[in-house]
Amino acid sequence: MLTEKDKKLIIEICNRITPMASFIGADALNRLFTVYPGAKTYFSHLDISPRSAHLRSHGEKIVLAIAEAAENISQLTVTLAPLQTLHAYQLRIDPGKFKLFSNCMLITLACYLQEDFTEVAHAAMDKYLSAFAAVLAEKYR
Repeated sequence: MLTEKDKKLIIEICNRITPMASFIGADALNRLFTVYPGAKTYFSHLDISPRSAHLRSHGEKIVLAIAEAAENISQLTVTLAPLQTLHAYQLRIDPGKFKLFSNCMLITLACYLQEDFTEVAHAAMDKYLSAFAAVLAEKYR
């Protein structure tokens, strides 16, 4: 359960990373593809090499979706409904990949935010990204 302090931290972090969304998102995706190469199968139609335009573009979309959903954190299911449908029915992404991406995103945030990514901030973002991933996976049930 997210506390009010968690929600405030999450919004602060999202506000900080939004200007760097393409770089942070691309870094997190690159980590995903390196550590879990099976995730690349969903991107065979794109150039997902490090620093590619496709990787930056898709990474930016993901980070902006995370930031947008944080603004309506109490309504995640409603906010993410279009993404649920897209990922479950059109893209058919393995829902387990959402959690793997969340882990890569946490590492990326630690790299970019460094000492500002405290243990408390890490815990808050972990809870939020876990909830985000769980909501995306709901259509699969």
